[in-house]
Amino acid sequence: MLKEFKAFAMRGNVVDLAIGVIIGAAFGKIVSSFIEDVITPLLLKPALEAAHLSRIEELTAFGGVKYGMFLSSVINFIIVAFVLFLIIKGMNAAKKKDEPAPAAPAAPTKEELLTEIRDLLKKK
Repeated sequence: MLKEFKAFAMRGNVVDLAIGVIIGAAFGKIVSSFIEDVITPLLLKPALEAAHLSRIEELTAFGGVKYGMFLSSVINFIIVAFVLFLIIKGMNAAKKKDEPAPAAPAAPTKEELLTEIRDLLKKK
């Protein structure tokens, strides 16, 4: 059973998935910081000042519904989705450039075909 687990855990797909999860978590922290430290102060500051708040997460309604957290999550999602879209688009463009179209084999000339036919007739 230990051998089977080792074989499963060391497969390329499992290792790739683990690396993707780790990089995704780090990327999530970067995006959260970008939202909290750049987007909110620059773009949402006037709206937050009008509401007498310093962070978007502090927005509440109906005595405690924290819709600011939801808005922050939506903004995070949109940024992550857009960045992933750009990354995949760039990878697809690079992949198309790297894969040249397979060259069609050159068609034999009339002389080559006639030579082959002659050689085959001589063998008979």
